[in-house]
Amino acid sequence: MHGAGNRMVMGLGWQAWLTIGVVLATLGLLWWGRLGPDKVLAGAAALLVLGGVLTPVQALAGFWNPGVLTVAVLFVLVAALRSTGAIAWIGRGVLGPPRGELRARLRLSGLAGALSAFVNNTPIVATLTSAVEHWSRASGVAPSKLLLPMNYATILGGMCSLLGTSTNLIVAGLVIASGLPAMAMFDPFPVAFPVLLAGLLYLGVASRWLLPVRLSAFDQAAKDAREYAVEMLVTEGGGLAGKSVAAAGLRHLKGSFLIELSRERDLLSAVAPATVLRAGDRLVFVGGTDAVRELRRIPGLRPATDQWFKLDTVSSKRHLAELVLSRFSPAVGHTLRESTFRDRYGAVVIAVNRHGQRLHQKPGDVVLQAGDTLLVETDPEFTVRFATASDFLTVTLLDGERPVDRRRALTTLGILGLMVLANSVLGLPILWSAVGAALAVVLARCVKLVELWRSLDLRLLLVIACSFALGAAVDRTGVAAAVASGLGGLAGADPFASLVLVYVMAVAFTELLTNNAAAILVFPIAMGVAEQLGVSPMPFVIALMIGASAGFMTPIGYQTNLMVYGPGGYRFTDYVRLGGPLSLVVGTVALWLIPRFFPF
Repeated sequence: MHGAGNRMVMGLGWQAWLTIGVVLATLGLLWWGRLGPDKVLAGAAALLVLGGVLTPVQALAGFWNPGVLTVAVLFVLVAALRSTGAIAWIGRGVLGPPRGELRARLRLSGLAGALSAFVNNTPIVATLTSAVEHWSRASGVAPSKLLLPMNYATILGGMCSLLGTSTNLIVAGLVIASGLPAMAMFDPFPVAFPVLLAGLLYLGVASRWLLPVRLSAFDQAAKDAREYAVEMLVTEGGGLAGKSVAAAGLRHLKGSFLIELSRERDLLSAVAPATVLRAGDRLVFVGGTDAVRELRRIPGLRPATDQWFKLDTVSSKRHLAELVLSRFSPAVGHTLRESTFRDRYGAVVIAVNRHGQRLHQKPGDVVLQAGDTLLVETDPEFTVRFATASDFLTVTLLDGERPVDRRRALTTLGILGLMVLANSVLGLPILWSAVGAALAVVLARCVKLVELWRSLDLRLLLVIACSFALGAAVDRTGVAAAVASGLGGLAGADPFASLVLVYVMAVAFTELLTNNAAAILVFPIAMGVAEQLGVSPMPFVIALMIGASAGFMTPIGYQTNLMVYGPGGYRFTDYVRLGGPLSLVVGTVALWLIPRFFPF
């Protein structure tokens, strides 16, 4: 078998080697992170078409895959859940009044795991992150003790059904496309539910010792505000009064950044360049340690003797929000100035948090990365405009929470429940039940059209659809068969050993790539292994579903990992410390159960 695998590799044609090169380049560019995944995957698909590996129809086939279509339709339900505040309402009720770290972690993780079996985990993490931050400030419990376990619980819960994660929907779509019988909604449940219970038990016990207390992005910025915020007054007759901010040269300072202007009873954030200065205006700048020296040299400005700017002081005029940049944000790979962040969003960045630590350079000079947490000052309507935008993974208003529309929230939850019943009891295909549920929430006015449009993540759909092109190329050029033969050489004729190797490959790919792309790339390899062994493909399908979602060990292994990175103040090692053993627990339980419920 090992010799046959070597012969297959040596016999690969130039199109197969081109495909391997494109896949490796895609991995490298996604790991680099300076280009959005939509650009990287679209470019990869285009190269495969130009190289003659795929026809345009084959490259675009992913757009009408049932799994991709279902993911697109479910954006409507996600928008309704967010706009009505349904998940936030449940989260606040479960957290309740402050009663201790352990109880809060167990209740929160249990809720997150249960909800994510029926709702895509991304809106759950986004909403519960906001609830946890407000609860933590009231209780004194560090968010770092709660957010990562909650996030992992949503990943585990999402494995339990086809609805819980886009990964399962995509794999189910691939199963249909390969000619196998369609999967039922709860087919993964017999394996995934014990995995969820084992994971929750581990998280409940281990988080106490393995997760240190970290300062959140907001707490770090508030702690450093005195050192990095400078307040200056516009003096009478100093030459600046009567000039605009731009004409006064305050828009492009070398070491500091104007974040707000206070005038009598008014406070202006994201100060426009055309704003005309007046004597007595109080200007707040954020910058490096040498900012004061630079500002003192400007005629017409003097340091304010009564420094009142404090981030952690509640103000009815200052509105702070915490944003986590997604991989699709146009600001990623650019500085704030290059991306025209202030003008685009009407918000000014006070601090940037990366890898669990606040960056102490001028915010405007930072080249932004996916997962960066930005503390911004903006108007109170910011969350209404951008809470569902795909530019940000989370948007949290730090001085208040969005109100919950209980009537519409109950209606949305009821429609979601009917959709689940239609899938599980009546056997209605998930795509059609999702379409019906989407129409129902729109007709019931549970989501506004403007919110619906903002929540439709076209770039994510592009990434998933273009990943299908990579998967098709790997299959059609013989690369999948060669890899499957190589795995057979390592495992011999033992189906279980082959199952372990496929699972490990799925986990490795999801840690390095993305969960959906990992599932799409490994699927043809898994089918090839089953075909060469002459066994049922279903054990490999279930292993792929769980393995491709088991991205616990790195912040980029799963999208929701990035969502809690900054708000929890986590560092890369925290994911390895808590997620490494969790990955072993999940893999051990899953691989022991799969052959028992899905025989070879």
